[in-house]
Amino acid sequence: MSANEVFLVAMLIIFSLPWLVWRLCRTDYFAPLVVVQIVMGILLGPGVLGRWFPDYHAWVFAPPVVQALNGLALWAVMLFVMIAGTELDLGQAWRHRRESGITAGLALGVPLLLGCAAAGVLLHLPGWVGEAAQGWQFVLGIGMACAVTALPILILLMEKLQLLRQPLGQRILRYASLDDIAVWGLLALILMDWNRVGRQALFLAGFALAAWGFRRLMVRLPEADRWHVALIWLALCGFTADWAGLHYMVGAFLAGAVLEAAWFDQARLDQLRHHVLLVLMPVFFLSTGLRTGWSVGGGEVFAAAALLLGATVAGKLLGVHLAGRVLGWPACEAPIIGWLLQTKALIMIIFANILLDRQIITSASFTALLLMAVASTMLTTPMVAPRLANRRAP
Repeated sequence: MSANEVFLVAMLIIFSLPWLVWRLCRTDYFAPLVVVQIVMGILLGPGVLGRWFPDYHAWVFAPPVVQALNGLALWAVMLFVMIAGTELDLGQAWRHRRESGITAGLALGVPLLLGCAAAGVLLHLPGWVGEAAQGWQFVLGIGMACAVTALPILILLMEKLQLLRQPLGQRILRYASLDDIAVWGLLALILMDWNRVGRQALFLAGFALAAWGFRRLMVRLPEADRWHVALIWLALCGFTADWAGLHYMVGAFLAGAVLEAAWFDQARLDQLRHHVLLVLMPVFFLSTGLRTGWSVGGGEVFAAAALLLGATVAGKLLGVHLAGRVLGWPACEAPIIGWLLQTKALIMIIFANILLDRQIITSASFTALLLMAVASTMLTTPMVAPRLANRRAP
């Protein structure tokens, strides 16, 4: 077969296999399609398919095919991260700053501390720390992965639960938005390259100036032009952030954070997120699965994933419970908010990819984080749906 034909075979597998499993097994209640796609990416990786059928794996996922898939995945995830940044509503967070600040701070800080404690355990074991990592980078990176909330997946789950447009759903979005900003800031700190600090300072200063001019330009453009200019802005921010030694996904998030959702038709913005998830993100999930590894042993990887899962779930629930006690919420609200905010999936996987790119974690740590993200997301709907039903009952 030609390289083009092998590439199309890979695309056929990427789009058909997860959809068939999701549809035929009816997993939507506990595992939305996006979660099934992530799991299929892991199964198609070198640790499962590559071990059971090494010749077939090497044929389908030959280096030219993987290179093409990685290019598609890079642009897909940049688009997705930009949309996540655009959906941040800092105005609402500022208007409710006391409530938002207390809740977001505790919902971020407690799982961050527990995640760092779990990372401290792995720090002293062989096979988990990346070659280029200092101890504090590894601990803070793992802690951050335990603290993050996947804002785009949170939106999808709340839409399915008919909660998104309700007052409680809007509050949850505010808390998640503030946590997203804090976690991306921590990520930038972890990625600081002191040998290239001049470039990074130049990037931050240039970005602030460019963002001011960009915002002034966008308000003067018709909406049809704003979509095109936003993509140009995304590519520019991604390139310059990567050149400065941060990461192109940090640039993508900053590009989106500068954008205002009000500049675009909300229905079209929702459609763009939906189409990116439908058309491009499955390729990212597959390319992510190709990076998984089981070098320290399958049992140890699952044990590490369970440790991280306990840290993230317990941390979110405890942090939100403390916020509810301080702010005087009804008793039924804190568990709902805590379970929704512990949703991981995409954004955590994106962060884990960045940590792996920078050799802060190993492929074994990456696999454990991936399993933790899948498990935490699968827990969300089964834990939240009955609580919402009780809350809505007369």
